[in-house]
Amino acid sequence: MIYADNRQDKIEVTDELKDILFRTIEFALKEEEVHENCEISLLFVDNEEIREINKENRGIDRATDVLSFPMLDYEDKKVYKEMYKDFKFDATYLDGENLVLGDIVLSLEKAMEQSKEFNHSFFREAAYLVVHSVLHLLGYDHIEEEDKKRMRPREEEILKAMELTRED
Repeated sequence: MIYADNRQDKIEVTDELKDILFRTIEFALKEEEVHENCEISLLFVDNEEIREINKENRGIDRATDVLSFPMLDYEDKKVYKEMYKDFKFDATYLDGENLVLGDIVLSLEKAMEQSKEFNHSFFREAAYLVVHSVLHLLGYDHIEEEDKKRMRPREEEILKAMELTRED
């Protein structure tokens, strides 16, 4: 189950945009071998709101493109498919029958800016940011170089499998 909440008025949230992003989330979960029914909240914000959230939660007073708030705990350097593939979740992690993976906060304003900067479509940029965030919800990180070498190629593999390349 994917919940979307639009809290900005700078970029129109069309049915096409929501459809692409929902399909992207579902595809990334499938590619990462998540077989449980999951719950993810997708919040659309502008640069000012994401700056506030970034400052409040990370102590960084600047706008960013996407923030991820995972609900699952991961052991050192492990990701979902390594830790939870055959795990039975208790009520701590469930909302009814759904495994609560976490929240994605996406600045559509920043996604639009970056799509122009990187010379590809807004949809491709938003999808990339959502894949990036889903991987964070599943335990991936990119702070350490070793982790980045694992996460960055995985993002591109998922987007390529969806036929969302940098040229799109």
